[in-house]
Amino acid sequence: MRRGSHRVGCIRTPSRVDTQPMRIHLHESELWLPRPRSEVFPFFADARNLERITPPMLNFRVLNDGPIPMREGTLIDYKLRVRGVPFRWRTRISHWEPETRFVDEQLRGPYRRWHHTHTFEDMDGGTLCRDRVEYAYLGDVLVHSWLVQKDVEKIFAYRAKVLKEIFSPLPSGHDAPC
Repeated sequence: MRRGSHRVGCIRTPSRVDTQPMRIHLHESELWLPRPRSEVFPFFADARNLERITPPMLNFRVLNDGPIPMREGTLIDYKLRVRGVPFRWRTRISHWEPETRFVDEQLRGPYRRWHHTHTFEDMDGGTLCRDRVEYAYLGDVLVHSWLVQKDVEKIFAYRAKVLKEIFSPLPSGHDAPC
């Protein structure tokens, strides 16, 4: 995939919730940021930054009080609105490899499944950030093509735009802002 690219697809798998097969959709994207991993990863390791990189249309808020220590097993609670409908969302950090990779999985929320893998690698003097999201929801193919897929793509496009602004190239001879 190229920088800033997206790919979508789907597979079918039996659902843990019912006997109907669950269609798993796939969203993949990459974004190159002109800053080192040592600067980029800590931004992602602060769950409160999700509010900054999530589109305002979702009215997304982290509900946990105080600092959220990120590690395998951390639970994070959010509230958001999807097309005006309020939801509570709880994710668990199921894998945590600082500066390399982490995975958040939905335990409760608007999707039947949400498994989001974030990876970070050095590339061309910056950081290549990759997102791979496997997701499923109640509904059929039309709901996906008309609503859900477009919403997921808008969320990741907004995220890329904001991250490019936050991690814009530094003028030569300047240190990163504190």
